[in-house]
Amino acid sequence: MVAPLYTTASGLLFHAGKILVLTVGLPARGKTHISRALERYLRWTGVKTQVVSLGDYRRKVIGSAQNLPSDYFTLGDKSPETVALRQKVSDGCEQLIWDFFNAQGQVVIYDANNGTRERRQDIAERFSAAGIHVIILESLCDDEDIILANIRSVKISSPDYRSWDPNKAVEDYYRRIRDHEVHYEPVEETDFPFIRIKNVGEQIMVNNIRGYLQSRIVFFLMNIHNRFRTIYFARSGQSLIEHSYKADSDLSPAGWEYAERLKDFVLERRAKSFEQRGIDPSTRKLVIWTSARRRSHHSAWPFLTTGPDDPSPPAKVKVMERPQMSEINPGVWDGLTPDEVRKYYPDEWNRFVKDPYAYRAPRAESYHDLCVRLEPTLIELERQKEDLLIIGHASVIRCILAYLIGLPASEIPAIEVARGDLVEVVPTSYGVFSQAYHFWDGPGRSGDGGGTDERNFYENYAEDTKGKRRSEIDENEVAPAAVAAI
Repeated sequence: MVAPLYTTASGLLFHAGKILVLTVGLPARGKTHISRALERYLRWTGVKTQVVSLGDYRRKVIGSAQNLPSDYFTLGDKSPETVALRQKVSDGCEQLIWDFFNAQGQVVIYDANNGTRERRQDIAERFSAAGIHVIILESLCDDEDIILANIRSVKISSPDYRSWDPNKAVEDYYRRIRDHEVHYEPVEETDFPFIRIKNVGEQIMVNNIRGYLQSRIVFFLMNIHNRFRTIYFARSGQSLIEHSYKADSDLSPAGWEYAERLKDFVLERRAKSFEQRGIDPSTRKLVIWTSARRRSHHSAWPFLTTGPDDPSPPAKVKVMERPQMSEINPGVWDGLTPDEVRKYYPDEWNRFVKDPYAYRAPRAESYHDLCVRLEPTLIELERQKEDLLIIGHASVIRCILAYLIGLPASEIPAIEVARGDLVEVVPTSYGVFSQAYHFWDGPGRSGDGGGTDERNFYENYAEDTKGKRRSEIDENEVAPAAVAAI
């Protein structure tokens, strides 16, 4: 089982060594999407990982495509100025890779075309000579729908095509692809281990993959896709007995009202999203995940029932119970307020506040334990191609959100998850975009009028982690994400 487990004194996982993943593929074949997804997963497992993107570095150093010579993106004969410029960008990217490895980084994913055998062989031999394991990751795609969708959703929104007419941007990018196709050499050499992915997960081939960490990379890549989908998060409704972990109580009257409002709001948000993106609603299914606890599962019931004002039964909705998504076990602290814990368990409380993520109260789970329990759920999350609504407990939502938006593990206890907010997350190739929408002010939302139960502080209170101990991996970097109002 993998989760953000630990770092060693060197900052590396034992016996895994340093790994350079060298991406290979024509433009618009999903290399960036694969690279960012793999980076997110490896960081979650506790491995110090960095994506080095040739395109991002080129835009940072030189600017957008309008600032480049006309022959920059064409292969074959080039002007001396263009050759020098391309070499400058390539050398700069490789220096970033060396810098990361020298700073005790373990895995670098070099996101570039590397379409010629000579080019990738030259890079691989240099790093291999320094004791770094090189894996060649080739992304092939013959599905024109995937290619066009990738161009429209990623490439024409990049700085290279800012202010361009979308159709002209697509045409220009296809020109780039056609030129690269003339010179592209598929990976056939077997000097180094390689992974070949077809149509972003449809088919995968591996050669000479060895060791635990390399095998985890292959396992993850077998479970990803790049289909557009939206992931929603909402807490379950208020239950009759809020303060008890052991009592699997049903929803209160206010909880049932909350569940109905949640259904209406989610369907409204999806309808607006479909309209903005020009998506046919009849082609999209909504999958709902809940825990096996009654307050979580019953909060999804309105999505499966028909009210007096509904014209027809709900269509294309599927609800699934996932037992791994049960809330964090508070152990002997069950039903106690923070003040009571400080009074009755002063030593344990002091240890907890020093490291809220890793500390485990007597007969309880830590957030770390919860992350380990949730790893199969995260893999299923990557596999899920439909829009997904997770109706769950605050502790569980904190862990999954941290994974998606690339927050360090030490910050998981500090994520605010208020009942009455719907968090909308859209994974993209260049990051994860998220937004929180407020839809409920009834009981269970606040301390007013019978609101949140302070005796369930794991669920209702985000623990401040500022200045408290965090692992070495957390101090270095956070995976790129565009996050709003979480």
